[in-house]
Amino acid sequence: MLRELHITNLAVIADARIELAPGFNCFTGATGAGKSLVIGALEILLGLRSAAEMLRPDCDEGRVSGIFQIRGEETLERIERAADVQVRQDGGEILITRRLYASGRTSISLNGNPITLAMLRAVAEHLVDVHGQHDHQFLLKPANQLDVLDQFGGLRPLRNQYRAAYERLQEARRRLDELSAGGALRRQQLELYRFQADEIDAAQLSPGEYEELTARAAVLGNLQKLKRELGQVHAALYEADGSVLEKLKLMSAVLAELSGIDPQLAGISKSLRDSTIQLEEVAFDLSRYTDRLDLDPSELAEVNERLNALNRILNKYGDDAQAVLAYRDQIGRQIQEMQKQSDDLSSIESTLATLGREVESLGRQLSAARKAAAGKLAPLVSAELAELGMEKAVFSVAFACPSADGRELIASPSGMDQIEFMVRTNPGQAELPLRRIASGGELSRIMLALKGILAQSDRVSVLVFDEIDANVGGRLGSVIGRKLRRLAGHHQVLCITHLPQIASFAERHLTVRKEVGQNTAVSSVRFVSGEQRIEELAEMIGGARITQTTRAQARELLQMAQQEAAAPAAASRGRRSRRAQRPGHGAPGHLPAAEQ
Repeated sequence: MLRELHITNLAVIADARIELAPGFNCFTGATGAGKSLVIGALEILLGLRSAAEMLRPDCDEGRVSGIFQIRGEETLERIERAADVQVRQDGGEILITRRLYASGRTSISLNGNPITLAMLRAVAEHLVDVHGQHDHQFLLKPANQLDVLDQFGGLRPLRNQYRAAYERLQEARRRLDELSAGGALRRQQLELYRFQADEIDAAQLSPGEYEELTARAAVLGNLQKLKRELGQVHAALYEADGSVLEKLKLMSAVLAELSGIDPQLAGISKSLRDSTIQLEEVAFDLSRYTDRLDLDPSELAEVNERLNALNRILNKYGDDAQAVLAYRDQIGRQIQEMQKQSDDLSSIESTLATLGREVESLGRQLSAARKAAAGKLAPLVSAELAELGMEKAVFSVAFACPSADGRELIASPSGMDQIEFMVRTNPGQAELPLRRIASGGELSRIMLALKGILAQSDRVSVLVFDEIDANVGGRLGSVIGRKLRRLAGHHQVLCITHLPQIASFAERHLTVRKEVGQNTAVSSVRFVSGEQRIEELAEMIGGARITQTTRAQARELLQMAQQEAAAPAAASRGRRSRRAQRPGHGAPGHLPAAEQ
């Protein structure tokens, strides 16, 4: 329920703090006093109306805040998902604040956490259902009428099941179209990838092989030069007369002899001896290397052939072996995906038939359930309309017939049905679609009748009616007031009305007054009870000139409304008491969960 609404600097309201009751709350006041502005502020708070140009003149900032008390765990969970804000730890209390700035910017918060306008609207869907003077247009759209019928029949689970199957069928069709449309191109691409994969696999690449082969080819291509020049180096170093090593050995012997004379030469002698030994090792290494330089013409051919093969692969698929192997992994995955797509194409074709049968079966179940629900809804609405002054009205639900060629209606996301709410307002007249009824008052009463019937299954806890008595005469006021009071047994009801007959049924009566100064106009909202409420009702009955007669009429009207409202409540308490005393109905005084 909406526990409190606070409005600051909004149009003609400077500051208003409105406390609301759980049941039937009504707002009254003279035309232009600002009653609809209260509902407008609530719509701004919930993101249902633009806040542009609503800021009070000469004010930098305005604000609308609402405190909601939510008891349903499921509703709290949905609000948390919609706003991405944890609210359950606050005991189900939700504070929504929307600030308006002179710049045109607005800001929104939920329990102190900033949220977006889209989040706010998603949250509002679980909190308040606003019916303005023209909101009965909702009922004129067949798609909305289908939603109302499904809500009445409790068909949402079956409809969701059907929709899930329908979406799977549409996805399968879309996938089939995709695969079919790209079939030829996919086959060509698959052949190319397979050829490339086979070519890379045949090359048997290994990292580092290309570098090794390049080095080996350089050696084999310069074998004669290597032998010739290495032989010359080896001879000069070791074999030739007067070689470097021969001279070094002689010098090393001289230094060894001289170090015996002067020990200071020992270190130099040792260094020369070590260098001579190292050069001997170099000479031996050169000899062994030269001995291994045997020219095998076939090896050179094989190396060059392998290099040519590798160069072709690298030029086509990558700069080096690692890049080529990475490309091979990539096309390998694409080959698998394309093969899977080809397999999917055949499996999807068989799946489509199964999904089509499932959708048709669920669609027929849903259609049959809707027709059964329509058969129950129609007499209930007709009875409600009779109580609302449309005694001869007959309500029905028309289902579209199959097309002229005998085929069934095409499946849609909402089912296989097209329905239309039909009404015959007077005997002898033909039934007409609801959208062709010209009277706004009749549409308002039909909406009220439907709301009364759907009240117990409606998930929204707060219902707002902005002048539902528009185009309705005073003699129906008591009937509408009684209906709203009954509706308030399941919901919190907020209603703006000009009729004292409706206002007298309210459990909380608020009046909106506007005071006009020289340059300003300020509206205020206050709760009235006792004699103040009598005065307000008397003014609604007789205008600004209140007399003893209008006061007496107001008093009698209020007493009668309270007695009528009390009688069903007492009868309901009696029925609960009798049920509680029967075996199997729990201890005395225990109420069923739905009635607590």
